[in-house]
Amino acid sequence: MNIGIDARMYGPRVGGGGLGRYVEQLIGELQTIDHQNRYVLFLKKENFEDCHLTNPHFEKRLANVHWYTLREQISLAELMDQEKLDFIHFPHWNVPLNLHTPFVVTIHDLIMLEQPRSAHATTRHPLVYMLKRAGYRVVLKRTLKKAKKIIAVSEYTKSSLLKHFPSLDPNKIDVIYEGVMNWEEDSQNQTKPPLPFQAPYFLYVGNAYPHKNLLSLLHAFSFFHQTHPEVHLVLAGREDIFYQRLKQEVEELDLPKDIVHFVMSPSDHELKNLYRSAALYFFPSLEEGFGLPPLEAMQAGVPVAASNTSSLPEILGEAALYFSPYDIEDMVKSMESVFTQKDLRAQLISRGYERVKKFSWNKMALAIMHGYANWIS
Repeated sequence: MNIGIDARMYGPRVGGGGLGRYVEQLIGELQTIDHQNRYVLFLKKENFEDCHLTNPHFEKRLANVHWYTLREQISLAELMDQEKLDFIHFPHWNVPLNLHTPFVVTIHDLIMLEQPRSAHATTRHPLVYMLKRAGYRVVLKRTLKKAKKIIAVSEYTKSSLLKHFPSLDPNKIDVIYEGVMNWEEDSQNQTKPPLPFQAPYFLYVGNAYPHKNLLSLLHAFSFFHQTHPEVHLVLAGREDIFYQRLKQEVEELDLPKDIVHFVMSPSDHELKNLYRSAALYFFPSLEEGFGLPPLEAMQAGVPVAASNTSSLPEILGEAALYFSPYDIEDMVKSMESVFTQKDLRAQLISRGYERVKKFSWNKMALAIMHGYANWIS
């Protein structure tokens, strides 16, 4: 078969943490396991060189069209259709409306439908936001209807799809879990902790969108810090308007200036160091389709405390300590429990090591590769 993959979001540096990692790992694993099918990868200028080809059956095409734009809807389809592929795998819902090539799509979450818009959820004028949100629903609805197969990254995401689009055939949706990075130390990477102090710290990795609930995290930590002034907080992600707002919030809280640290655009090596040196990984998100960072923390041997909402209990199982992300007091209690109770910490770490064995990028790619042979007929 001749298979296309919309790889414009390839890599966390360009595509963002979760989506970028998903595309990067899918392509990497497919190059290892599939020596039968031909693949055409559509990449942006920013990540074209980042995507290394190790399999002669894989080819790259420049598709320097940004996502969520009118140009994506108008010109991307022509570029893809001219390749005369059997089908294209889109790792996100933004499929061009005028595409003629058959396609399968991965849906990671329905956050724009599950989470009501707040005043801080967008940097755009409210009217522009309303138009974009309406466009989102039009494109998403058409994508779900026309897709030959829908890949959901969790049972929670599948249930959300069926809740918001009840006419969908449940048999059209296959749940295929994502994998998890291996952050284990190797002999060539014996580095010091990534921060210029020798102190315990709590860690969050990811973007600062409103549904990530980081403002509540800051408030909870400010209370926790009153009794544990030696503990720091590290927030790692990509610099944007949402992180800039968060930095302003820190200045307004009753916290020392040198106690909350922002690590912007860390490399994979820096990220590994951040994970393995943390005293606790804290994940206060209100809505997740899968929840990759807490699994990465577990892989690194870090205890995890997470929200008891959306997909997180499904993905993290009994390996995390859960709290209500709407209850600051409950969040503080979770911080206190994990930080002070050695037996609980050891239990969470042990369970985490076992939990991550359930998730593998190789296993994911194998399931998708076998699906390719059956979904398009």
